[in-house]
Amino acid sequence: MSDTVANSGPDPDATWLVVGLGNPGPQYAGNRHNVGQMVLDELAGRAGVSFKKHRTGARVAECRLGTLPGGRPGPRAVLAAPTTYMNVSGGQVGGLARYYGVEPGNLVVVHDELDIPFAAVRLKRGGGEGGHNGLRSISASLGTKDYVRVRVGVGRPPGRQDPADFVLKDFSSTERKELALLLVDAADAAEAVLAEGLLAAQQRFHAPT
Repeated sequence: MSDTVANSGPDPDATWLVVGLGNPGPQYAGNRHNVGQMVLDELAGRAGVSFKKHRTGARVAECRLGTLPGGRPGPRAVLAAPTTYMNVSGGQVGGLARYYGVEPGNLVVVHDELDIPFAAVRLKRGGGEGGHNGLRSISASLGTKDYVRVRVGVGRPPGRQDPADFVLKDFSSTERKELALLLVDAADAAEAVLAEGLLAAQQRFHAPT
């Protein structure tokens, strides 16, 4: 288990891989399923970096993410957006992890989550994929589920709508009024994992129950 993730004291010299999940193409850009890539765009904008195509096919941007205690720049991060469809994104993620020498403990995957209310953000390490094909593909490629997830709540589909159809729809007009704040919260949570450790980040971002 990575000490960086398991404990509150992060390793300032660690390299992290932060992946935002989604589907390629403008027709999917505003879908709930693409909220992971929306968060990645927020992170890249904060760091002032642009994405470039990597040899794995993914789009990547390298930066320092977050702020360490004392105001020092956060750990080195590789922001990565797979360019494949969600259900086969693991190949590019695995290739990036090998290329940059990143262990699963220093992988953060940002993704949409049906089992969390819209506008809520939750953090966890490992566990099941909850039917999420992107996570399933990554776990299969890495041979482990032992990585951090930033789970961005998109809520449950109304009535009897198929969840697969629901996540491939754009956010509603009401949701879009709160979407910018949700992306900021999820980006803050991802930065906190790197700079503060998972436990401290959970304590900050998990609302009281």
